[in-house]
Amino acid sequence: MPVPPPHQHQQQQQQQDDKRQAAREVVDILHEISTILNTHLDRTELSLCVSLIENGVNPEALAAVIKELRREAATAITTTTSNAAADPASAAVE
Repeated sequence: MPVPPPHQHQQQQQQQDDKRQAAREVVDILHEISTILNTHLDRTELSLCVSLIENGVNPEALAAVIKELRREAATAITTTTSNAAADPASAAVE
């Protein structure tokens, strides 16, 4: 594969840097909106959601899956906590 001339390589590098900076700015803005809406999604999670949506995942379906996973996690935590409170000896064995 031929090596591009130095000027062209610098230009390509600058374009890649510009794209990365623009992507960071978009994620920052999305994170601000997410914080205002109390979604409790961090920048990484937002980036993953954007990537999934860009690749064809239905946003409403994605939101439903996230909500369901959170419900399941909350139920698991509640169950574990109440089991530990009911029988501290068995919780220590786990």
